[in-house]
Amino acid sequence: MKIFKYILFLLLIVIIGTAIYIAVQPNSFEVTRTRTIKAPAPIIYSNVIDFKNWIDWSAWVEENPNIKISYGEKTKGIGGSYTWEDEDGIGTMTNIEALPNTSIQQEMQFGEFPKSDISWTFKPTDDGATDVTWTIKGKDLPFGFKAFATFTGGMEKQIGPYYERSLEKLDSIVSIRLKAYSININGITEYGGGFFMYKTTSATGTNISEIMGKQYGEIMGYMAKNNIVANGMPFTIYNEMNPETGNIIMSNAIPVMNKVSVENKSEILCGFIPKTKTLKTTLKGNYNNLPKAWEASMKHIAENSLELLDVKPFEIYTNDPGNFPNPADWVTEIYIPIK
Repeated sequence: MKIFKYILFLLLIVIIGTAIYIAVQPNSFEVTRTRTIKAPAPIIYSNVIDFKNWIDWSAWVEENPNIKISYGEKTKGIGGSYTWEDEDGIGTMTNIEALPNTSIQQEMQFGEFPKSDISWTFKPTDDGATDVTWTIKGKDLPFGFKAFATFTGGMEKQIGPYYERSLEKLDSIVSIRLKAYSININGITEYGGGFFMYKTTSATGTNISEIMGKQYGEIMGYMAKNNIVANGMPFTIYNEMNPETGNIIMSNAIPVMNKVSVENKSEILCGFIPKTKTLKTTLKGNYNNLPKAWEASMKHIAENSLELLDVKPFEIYTNDPGNFPNPADWVTEIYIPIK
């Protein structure tokens, strides 16, 4: 009998010691992870702020595909929420504050545990990427919560790896969406023509974007100085294209309503495109996919025995990249004059 008393006494000591150990654990916790994602902050923010996107990159969903997820009446922006249920219980996440493209504050309630504060920050880097930081904090933790954390290895061990995997998956999904593009051969159409201000220069496949930016800046500066109003989106006329060397002679242009007289020796000139029958192709996606769109256009011309007209082909940038941070949303129309 004495041996049982000793065993019970030892068990009591262990229980009391464990209880004391749990009781003296911190009454709060914080877990944070940061990942640099090569994408503009608005693209990542727009994904995170809408809970319908979370199922695609949540490490918890990846591990437990049978998890039940339901959404509130609103999933995006302040007040947006979603609920999940698995073998461990029911949890709810709600957006409570948001500074567009910069930060998000959320609140999480899981089972009977205290609410936790979730925060996201999106900090642009000098090279166009974004430092994405995801943090969860809890405070005023009851004994039961601290016991759970203690016996499961602590919140850092419980949450940290899931945050890392989720951010990794978010990075992958954003990268795929940045690269998305489509090419559509719209067919034969008539371009209405009109006047335009332009400047001609040479470029190569490696520096064309940089040179275009400089060209348009100079044209817009000239137009502003001379009170000339634009009458459409910028476009580029390709005077010569050498696919073997990659050398290009192009005229970057901005449409205007009427013919404009320019000063002598001005590098900014006024030109005119007549009403022209063309093959139209639309690219939706990053401009670096334009060679594929041009290739598809020329292939269509060859396969359909279309004859080129002696008018230079051109492409129109129909939306402003400044208003569409995701290159997958950029739209370019290619017009190749035909007989």
